[in-house]
Amino acid sequence: MRVTAKGQVTIPAAIRERFGLLPDTEVEFVVDGETVRLTKAETAGDSRGRRVVARLRGRARTGMTTDEILALTRQP
Repeated sequence: MRVTAKGQVTIPAAIRERFGLLPDTEVEFVVDGETVRLTKAETAGDSRGRRVVARLRGRARTGMTTDEILALTRQP
């Protein structure tokens, strides 16, 4: 694997999938002597899912009440 002129490397898909390194995942570099490890950053409950929900919260505009929406989902 090679580092680009911009200092970028590509993490192989199998590794990204195995360790859950999705787009927008925060990572840290940990230096241990002559070794550098890439780890998921410790975030204080700010997961990708929470960010998505926060971004979408309050955007739905149906003009329907909750009961009307539930009635639609329960129709045969």
